[in-house]
Amino acid sequence: MADAAATLTLTLHPAIAEIDAADWDACAGEGNPFLSHGFLSALEDSGSANARTGWLPQHAVLRRDAAIVAVVPMYAKSHSYGEYVFDHGWANALERVGERYYPKLQAAVPFSPVPGPRLLRHPDAAIPVAAMANALEQACQSLSLSSVHLTFCTEQEWVGLGDAGWLRRIGMQFHWQNEGYADFDSFLAALSSRKRKILRRERRDANAAGLTFHALSGSDITERHWDAFYAFYHSTVDRKWGSAYLTRSFFSLLGQRLGDRVVLMYAENAGKPVAGALNLAGDEALYGRNWGCRGDWPFLHFELCYYRAIDWAIEHGLRRVEAGAQGRHKIQRGYMPKPTYSAHWIAHAGLRRAVASFVTEERAGIEAEMAALAEESPFRKGED
Repeated sequence: MADAAATLTLTLHPAIAEIDAADWDACAGEGNPFLSHGFLSALEDSGSANARTGWLPQHAVLRRDAAIVAVVPMYAKSHSYGEYVFDHGWANALERVGERYYPKLQAAVPFSPVPGPRLLRHPDAAIPVAAMANALEQACQSLSLSSVHLTFCTEQEWVGLGDAGWLRRIGMQFHWQNEGYADFDSFLAALSSRKRKILRRERRDANAAGLTFHALSGSDITERHWDAFYAFYHSTVDRKWGSAYLTRSFFSLLGQRLGDRVVLMYAENAGKPVAGALNLAGDEALYGRNWGCRGDWPFLHFELCYYRAIDWAIEHGLRRVEAGAQGRHKIQRGYMPKPTYSAHWIAHAGLRRAVASFVTEERAGIEAEMAALAEESPFRKGED
C-alpha cells in the first residue's frame, strides 16, 4: 500500500527473518537492545513470539522506492497478555456491542515493558510521524482489524501521534538515575540518613548469607547458567500464576546474538545456583528483565535486581537503571516514578470516543499519583 505522496510503500512481514538484519538495525539504532534484529529474531526463532502465544509477527517496513527508510516491530494480537498496558475493558466494551476487538495490531517488544522508540526511522530519512501513523492506519484497515497500539513509545512519538489524531495514554515506572556517582556509597550519601541505614542493612544481610555473587556477560554465560536461569524463570511464573512464554532456547539465542549486552546477576550457594536476574545493557541504561530464586534468602531480590544493577550501571557509566513494571517499594531504594507513554488508534468511532474520555481522566489520576509518590523520595532534603 502506498501513501498519498506515492513514494512511500508499506509492507507487512510475518517473520523478521524476511527483513535484512543490517537494514533493520540501521533503523533501530544501537541504543536499545530490545529493538535489535537479534533480540526480536531470538523471540521468533525460539518459538516464544508466534501465533501459538498470540504474538503473530506483522512487522512493518516502509520503503522509499526500494530503500528501507523505517521499520516497526509489530504483531497481530489475539489477546492482551504480555503487554503491561491494559485494555481488557476496551475489548469487553466493543464485544458487548457485537464488534470484534481481537485481533489487533500491537507495536511493541513482546513480554517486555521497556520504553523506547517504536517508529524506527533511518537517521538519513526524514519520515514524519504523521506519515507513519497514516501507513499503520491503512494497514489496520486493510486487514480489517480493530485498532493499532504503540506501547511504551517515546514521548516524542506520543506527542506526534496525538497530533495525528491518535489517543494518548500514560503509565508509570520506577527508574534509578545516575547523578554521576563514583560508587554505591556515593549514591547512598545522597539519601536521607534513615533511608541510607535501611539500604546498608539490606545489603549487609543479603551479603552475610554465605552466597557468592557474579555479574556475568557475553561468553561468561554458559548453557549451565541458562539451564539454571530458565528454572528460576519458571518458578517465578508459577508463583505468579502467569504463562511461561519464553522458551529455553530463547535464552541461548539471546546470549549468542546479543553477546556482552546480556548481563546476568547470578547467586550461588556452595557452588549451586540459587538465584538470577537477567538484564540487557543499552547505550544509556541497564534494563532489568526477569528474575527468579530457589530458596528463601534475606533481601536477595533487592540485592540482585536493584543494588547489583546500580553497581553495574555506575561502573559502566550508564545514566539509569530501568527495573521493569510496577513496584512502589522501589522508591525507598532510589528508583523514582517516571511516566511511560502509549498511543492508540481505534477504528470504531463509538469506542474511540469512550476511550478518549477514559484516557484523559486516567492521565490526570496518574499525574497526581506520580506527584504524590515523588514526595516519598528517599533523597536528602537538606536535613543532613
